[in-house]
Amino acid sequence: MGAAAIGDILKGLGQLVEKLGEIDQAGEALNQSGSLRGSDGKTRGIYGVQVKVGLGGQEIKLEPFGNFKPGTGDSEATVHETREPVCDVFEEETELLIIAEMPGVAAEDVKLELDGDLLSIRAERRDRKYAKELHLPQIVVIENAKISANNGVVEIRCPL
Repeated sequence: MGAAAIGDILKGLGQLVEKLGEIDQAGEALNQSGSLRGSDGKTRGIYGVQVKVGLGGQEIKLEPFGNFKPGTGDSEATVHETREPVCDVFEEETELLIIAEMPGVAAEDVKLELDGDLLSIRAERRDRKYAKELHLPQIVVIENAKISANNGVVEIRCPL
């Protein structure tokens, strides 16, 4: 990874910290993202983080997304074939609604697997692969889930 790419990442993190101060009292969400390009100009990696802040600074959640994974210790950062999508979970009266951003995916491409309260979402279509694991706030019946996809937004409705 070049110095320019690292500089872009650090610049993005700096902007993220500034925005966190702005949204702390409002109870909002913030997305910061970018991409890494190879010497041929093609996109090699996508990275980002979604920050969710509850009203009055209650709970702060950081959720990374993309296919760029930072290294740990002495290891270098890597770009994975599978992207981690941005996801939101909404508790409704009779179901959990899960929204995932997966451009290029149709409903029939989405596969769900449930292990206790851990939901695994996977999708693959042509050159796009996505995977995400979510801890659900309630037990759901995954066999009765309804999946729809429109303009890159996948909706998963799981009855309670």
